[in-house]
Amino acid sequence: MTKTITSDDNITSFLTNVGLITTNGPFGYNVMSCEWTHQISYDPPLIALAIRSHKATYQNIIATKVFGVNIASEQQNVLSATAGNRSAKNVDKIKMLEEMGIKFYKAENIDVLMVKDACLNAECKLIDTKDIGDHPLLIGQIVAFQEDHAKKPLIYHQGKYWKLGDNIPKPGEELLNKISKLNDKYQK
Repeated sequence: MTKTITSDDNITSFLTNVGLITTNGPFGYNVMSCEWTHQISYDPPLIALAIRSHKATYQNIIATKVFGVNIASEQQNVLSATAGNRSAKNVDKIKMLEEMGIKFYKAENIDVLMVKDACLNAECKLIDTKDIGDHPLLIGQIVAFQEDHAKKPLIYHQGKYWKLGDNIPKPGEELLNKISKLNDKYQK
């Protein structure tokens, strides 16, 4: 049964990674957990973030036009929860996290810190903003990145953290051939 959505509803069926967004600016070096972090283009390589405009991270990005995207690994659930539940307007999260044993390093091309041991570290330059809904989009072009394929990304679903499970294989050649024949049969 379908439901008419209201502004009080939150749709929770989506599955996301956790982007640890690193910035510098009016609120100093900062890291924030961002559920809505997505690659949106290969060429040019673009990442979109959806962050509320009153957040320190948003304001740092607007002021400096740069940000880091660090995709949290399965071992970074505590980091994600800590970075997501505090504001750089009130707390020096970098120093707090360093005291907890979290490691950061300086980005090579932009003035932000990057999160050590993440699955992906991408240095981005802001190229566009879009005011849509209650979370404006910030679109950044990747200027440098590194990936650690040995690490698995932390998954976020219905307010909880999860691990990747067993791989579900793509359809086999026999089924793909059948689908291809059906596709040909039903061409418009």
